[in-house]
Amino acid sequence: MSLFKARDWWSTVLGEKEEFDQGCLCLADVDNTGSGRDKIIVGSFMGYLRIFNPHPVKTGDGAQAEDLLLEMHLRDPILQVEVGKFVSGTEMLHLAVLHSRKLCVYSVSGTLGNVEHGNQYQIKLMYEHHLQRTAFNMTYGSFGGVKGRDLICIQSMDGMLMVFEQESYAFGRFLPGSLLPGPLAYSSRTDSFITVSSCRQVESYKYQVLAFATDADKRQETEQQKLGSGKRLVVDWTLNIGEQALDICIVSFNQSACSVFVLGERNFFCLKDNGQIRFMKKLDCSPSCFLPYCSVSEGTINTLIGNHNNMLHIYQDVTLKWATQLPHIPVAVRVGRLHDLKGVIVTLSDDGHLQCSYLGTDPSLFQAPKVESRELNYDELDIELKELQKIIKDVNKSQGVWPMTEKEDDLRVSATVSPNFDSVSQAPDVEVGTDLVPSVAVKVTLQNRVALQKAKLSVYVQPPLVLTCDQFTFEFMGISQVIQCKFRLPLKLICLPGQPSKTANHKLTIDTNKPPVSLLSLFPGFANQSEDDQVNVMGFRFLGGSRVTLLASKTSQRYRIQSEQFEDLWLITNELIIRLREYFEKQGIKDFACSFSGSMPLQEYFELIDHHFELRINGEKLEELLSERAVQFRAIQRRLLTRFKDKTPAPLQHLDTLLDGTYKQVIALADAVEENQNSLFQSFTRLQSATHLVILLMGLWQKLSADQIAILEAAFLPLQQDTQELGWEETVDAALSHLLKTCLSKSSKEQALNLSSQLHLPKDTSRLKKHITLLCERLAKGGRLCLSTDAAAPPTMVMPGGCTPIPESDLEERSVEQDSTELFTNHKHLVETPVPEVSPLQGVLE
Repeated sequence: MSLFKARDWWSTVLGEKEEFDQGCLCLADVDNTGSGRDKIIVGSFMGYLRIFNPHPVKTGDGAQAEDLLLEMHLRDPILQVEVGKFVSGTEMLHLAVLHSRKLCVYSVSGTLGNVEHGNQYQIKLMYEHHLQRTAFNMTYGSFGGVKGRDLICIQSMDGMLMVFEQESYAFGRFLPGSLLPGPLAYSSRTDSFITVSSCRQVESYKYQVLAFATDADKRQETEQQKLGSGKRLVVDWTLNIGEQALDICIVSFNQSACSVFVLGERNFFCLKDNGQIRFMKKLDCSPSCFLPYCSVSEGTINTLIGNHNNMLHIYQDVTLKWATQLPHIPVAVRVGRLHDLKGVIVTLSDDGHLQCSYLGTDPSLFQAPKVESRELNYDELDIELKELQKIIKDVNKSQGVWPMTEKEDDLRVSATVSPNFDSVSQAPDVEVGTDLVPSVAVKVTLQNRVALQKAKLSVYVQPPLVLTCDQFTFEFMGISQVIQCKFRLPLKLICLPGQPSKTANHKLTIDTNKPPVSLLSLFPGFANQSEDDQVNVMGFRFLGGSRVTLLASKTSQRYRIQSEQFEDLWLITNELIIRLREYFEKQGIKDFACSFSGSMPLQEYFELIDHHFELRINGEKLEELLSERAVQFRAIQRRLLTRFKDKTPAPLQHLDTLLDGTYKQVIALADAVEENQNSLFQSFTRLQSATHLVILLMGLWQKLSADQIAILEAAFLPLQQDTQELGWEETVDAALSHLLKTCLSKSSKEQALNLSSQLHLPKDTSRLKKHITLLCERLAKGGRLCLSTDAAAPPTMVMPGGCTPIPESDLEERSVEQDSTELFTNHKHLVETPVPEVSPLQGVLE
């Protein structure tokens, strides 16, 4: 048991699925026994009123049947319960119950029982007031300095204070500038009401000012006064606290001094009765309720503060004196005398957990055994440390980028893609232009060897692909590890057979070390044979209209992929390499290899980066404009609301026209932001495809291993989605900077440079493009990617290997022999080779 847990004296759970708030708990001698023992009064939003008198046999006992003195269903939701002298002609305590449209005052009495069933309690309705406005909260006190009785003040949802002098209604006044109601308290020493307005400032109103405020027209009937048609009130004092308030409480030292306590969202404040700050305390956790009370030390005040971390903190002024753990989040806390036990802390949660506890500690009977002292052998410890470091280093080298998994895992995940499309497409958008969007079913199988409790399955596909469901939760399974399973979807899901094109803006040539393979055998589902049965040319058409042409050389070991859009090249290029490898594996050929001997297409890649960055900048500007117009719109609304609530009407001065114009601007800007977000999403998808293509070409160009390609993917593709707060450009630039200053660094001086820990939107993309170019240059000079600690060694100059290309023209022979400084120019001018003039369906490499 924890030392700082609240000692449970008595507890119970109220009802089922009932809700409670800070005004639903009250402690008082409501049945007027005169013994000084408090009863616990609880009201719920379901309309149940309960009165408890706990007296456990031993500490920690739950509620017994005789602990519940009274339970009654009042039908209407109970917003607040208070006990005071609310009935005229007597100073006995009565119970006030606030409903949303009614105030009821009850008398609680008990009858001594003559049998073992005990005493009987009942309540009697003394009077009730039907409210013209929806109530929010109430407070009570001796308003105006009356003796021997308490008056009630109710605050409505629209900011009106309604004062009731016991059985009769006195008056109602609107608080000036009120938009939303706040906590309300009454200070008897200054005879004023204190609240916190929606402007986040504490405001004090004198009762005399409220009472003597005359109506706008004295000749109106008193019913008009009930509706609150008085003139604007003058506030006594205000204090801006800069945050919304949860509760207000007034604590009096003596007749000459009192303090106003305000619990905010992040701080709690102690004010003098004239509005000056006595002290304030910044809270570490989000508070839920509080209760100030006088301390035993003269001149100080203790405060109980409950928070959303199930903790109850006790402060003496601003000093934390004690912290105790509660079994629930308290929304109301009170201190009283229960069963001759003074200072019992009563807490109530929003779901009905009622607990009576006290502060204290339980002594620990455990004594730690004495540790035998022995001298340390530092030489042996040094040897052991070196051995452990060697083991860690070897493990890092053997595992590479991803950790090794055991052969027999507790959970296995496998995926199977259906060979046929669904008869009825499940796609959200069934049509894209004139094309029908197909859908395919994927069966995911989970196999576990041990009993598990809960598992969460997440499925991710790269846009523009979408899923009908991407999250699955299995309540009967679960482990503290992550299992990944990758699967390939059929190419026909987003691609259809199309007509080949002879010319294109973007072209790539892939070299192999084996004779060319018939494209009909590689892509059997995309055959579009002409009369000449051209097996070395094939066309593909994406859903939406983009076209890609694939050509196989008849005489050399080359394949060419060409398209009008640079990003469209990746999918067909990647699919071609995968199918070539599968084809030769089935033939039993293990030394098949692909290579890329052209220049890296960085210029086209940079154009996509600039377009994506331009959309991000445009989105930031649009959001700033939208925020400015929204602030302007709310300011006009406040001014119009003030004009409408004013009892002396004034001309609007074209505020309505300005409001309408601002509203139209807000709608237009919101549409522009949404349109820019859609464009940004499409641009990010194209950028991802182009990034996949660049990584693929880097791997073929420098013969990178799977681990090195994984490092490139982690650096270039860190995000699954792009946001204004964390974008692709700054994230990739930070990753590339790290690689250039570690495994690809030229000297130890570069390694000593520190990276910025804060990512923000850059001014332009020049730095990022420079780092991408520098990465390619250092890879071309023999640099290799590695995450181990010894990767900082200077790279050795090793010429990149690969398949020997077969030149098809003098132009390619000259381009291959060019200096490495020309590796990163526009590839459209270097890779393009002269092709013999053929028919449009016969764009092949001879």
